[in-house]
Amino acid sequence: MKRPTIADIARRAGVSTGAVSYALNGQPGVSPATRARILAIADEIGWRPNIAARALSVARADAVGLVIARPARELSIEPFFIRFIAGLEAELSARRVALLLQVVPDHAAGVEAVRHWWAERRIDGLIVMDLWTDDIRVPVLDALRIPAVLVGRPRADSALPSVWSDDGSAITAAVDYLVTLGHRRIARVAGPQHLDHTQVRTDAFRAAITRHRLPKPYVETTDYTPEAGARATRALLTRRDRPTAITYDNDVMAVAALGVARELDIAVPADLSVVAGDDSQLCVLVHPALTALSRDITSYGTQAARTLLDLLDGAEPGSHQAETAHLLPRASTAAV
Repeated sequence: MKRPTIADIARRAGVSTGAVSYALNGQPGVSPATRARILAIADEIGWRPNIAARALSVARADAVGLVIARPARELSIEPFFIRFIAGLEAELSARRVALLLQVVPDHAAGVEAVRHWWAERRIDGLIVMDLWTDDIRVPVLDALRIPAVLVGRPRADSALPSVWSDDGSAITAAVDYLVTLGHRRIARVAGPQHLDHTQVRTDAFRAAITRHRLPKPYVETTDYTPEAGARATRALLTRRDRPTAITYDNDVMAVAALGVARELDIAVPADLSVVAGDDSQLCVLVHPALTALSRDITSYGTQAARTLLDLLDGAEPGSHQAETAHLLPRASTAAV
């Protein structure tokens, strides 16, 4: 069966192909009544845009890229990524823009993937996550002039727009809350120290501990996995001066901590208070339910996609500060 074309619509509507093109692309040049008639005919005969031809004519691939430099197994167990990607897809699919996802072992492989995508015109722009303090990807994007949105705080080394959340204030609020409950020995189980947001959180944690004049803070760095979270928790809880409260950078490590506490016969929250990052369903499915730093991660992804689409449409969206995570007390924290 022959694919319906713009010429078919023009014949049925009694207008030029140029008028049809204006109407289908939402451009001025036709009256509202003519536009409505053209759109109705296009729908009636089942016309759909030829994506390949459109990409050649307007230099758009109708796809954006996301390269994640983490083990694939990590993505399957951490709810943050599922919710963030769901937010991206909600915005992109509404605009009929595809998401091209690739998981790579490191940033060097990520740069290579982006170079290939860009050279082959497979993407129009890029979402950049897990920014390092010194990130080799940023100067490459600037040099290649690839439209991109950074998921992280604005950077001094790039004019690319950012979508970010105030990680420092969220950590400060968690420490303040634990101090209010009477805790003085507070530890932190963090993500990889090369990540920029890990540095922001750790700096805020140390500053809050110092401000409250608490004993020297203990910070254990991990790779975000439950196994690493369990090892860090065990190291902290077997100290002579073990902490009475621990904050975690994600939810799966906090869940793993509950198992370690049971193994060591340390009651939560009577003997140990636990605060999780990146609140998810996991936090309410365990016992006791986990106090968490909660935010709308799906909306975070949606805002990142929206900012990139605005950039691709020729706007200058600038950086956008998303919702700061707020503390949601549950049964895993108590006064001492």
